[in-house]
Amino acid sequence: MAYPWTFTFLCGLLAANLVGATLSPPVVLSLSTEVIKQMLAQKLKNHDVTNTLQQLPLLTAMEEESSRGIFGNLVKSILKHILWMKVTSASIGQLQVQPLANGRQLMVKAPLDVVAGFNVPLFKTVVELHVEVEAQAIIHVETREKDHARLVLSECSNTGGSLRVSLLHKLSFLLKCLADKVISLLTPALPKLVKSELCPVLKAGFEDMRGELLNLTKVPMSLNSEHLKLDFISPVIDHSVVHLILGARLFNSEGKVTKLFNVAGDSLNLPTLNQTPFRLTVRKDVVVAIIAALIHSGKLTVLLDYVLPEVARQLRSSIKVIDETAAAQLGPTQIVKIMSQTTPMLILDQGNAKVAQLIVLEIFATDKDSRPLFTLGIEASSDIQFYVEDGLLVFSFNEIRADRIHLMNSDIGVFNPKLLNNITTKILTSILLPNENGKLRSGIPVSMVKNLGFKSISLSLTKEALVVTQASS
Repeated sequence: MAYPWTFTFLCGLLAANLVGATLSPPVVLSLSTEVIKQMLAQKLKNHDVTNTLQQLPLLTAMEEESSRGIFGNLVKSILKHILWMKVTSASIGQLQVQPLANGRQLMVKAPLDVVAGFNVPLFKTVVELHVEVEAQAIIHVETREKDHARLVLSECSNTGGSLRVSLLHKLSFLLKCLADKVISLLTPALPKLVKSELCPVLKAGFEDMRGELLNLTKVPMSLNSEHLKLDFISPVIDHSVVHLILGARLFNSEGKVTKLFNVAGDSLNLPTLNQTPFRLTVRKDVVVAIIAALIHSGKLTVLLDYVLPEVARQLRSSIKVIDETAAAQLGPTQIVKIMSQTTPMLILDQGNAKVAQLIVLEIFATDKDSRPLFTLGIEASSDIQFYVEDGLLVFSFNEIRADRIHLMNSDIGVFNPKLLNNITTKILTSILLPNENGKLRSGIPVSMVKNLGFKSISLSLTKEALVVTQASS
């Protein structure tokens, strides 16, 4: 049942929460190009890109290249004198991931360093060539169907200006002439080798990275009997930042969706990184749903004299001021019942957060009574803290205040509920606050951030969201 005071209270909170409202996505995971670079480098390592370089078919590539020239037969006769040719050492340098001028694409550059050797009859010397070549590709957002977009890697090739083949050691005149001829054949063959041998590895590594990012967002968050599941909507590249736009769904214990959080509008307000490698931004209404799911408990029923005898004595004294007869009715089995009337409301400011709750408080003289002596409607508020503990995002109410008290019904006549302000606050502080904090301490895992490899994280608040970033050293 909704009461008039409920409507008034909610209208006031709604007005306060609409100030500065924006078209922010429910959840955004923002990653710097540095994170993308590190993840892609690890995936290339997993695919053993060095082994691919060591197995490059250099001699075959030169033979194919020579067959296209007008002196093909002559060149082939020269290549036949090469006893063997292979890569003796190879490595991949530090990847570069940089935004292109349009701000909607990223250029990936993979510098490759190879030493190749070959041997010919009549010469005992192994001729060693130093090969420097760079593979490059473009990361961009591809939209195949309506509302279906994904990150893709395309246009993989060799950057012509970065190709360089040189001798590692000084050679005799005749051997140098042969080596120069080999270099002239190898140089035009290398871009094709990059495209045929290395680009597939680069694409495979990228697909693994993309899959890992998607899997990070799919881990459900347990919220006591409920759970929150994030849904990947689309990626956005904004200069040097890759944003993963996520929706969210809240499920009850039966697996049914109870709340759906979507992206509103076409123009999104995306966060900035401000020199941090990543940022996880959780919109305010999602945070509210998490808190509500954690503290949801239905009605609290407490035998006050048994559990909190001193509070029971203070309650009797407070009621005696209003009605001595009613106070005398309070027996050793007097009962206090507390329940939340609506979903908590979260009010965020820079660095501060407050939760407002509508509480119904019923006082029964004994455990045999079916009707309460009176029922109070309480507009309560608490300052809330957010912190990380043992890999969990934990919430905690600092205190609870009875900001306004309304008399909803009474069997002891009409009275001013302000007379019960102190004892009401005492009851909420003694019963409701520890109950809610006990549930909030279960927290929610920040596995998405942990799986990215960030162990030290910090929390901050804006007027619209909870923000998780890397802690400053």
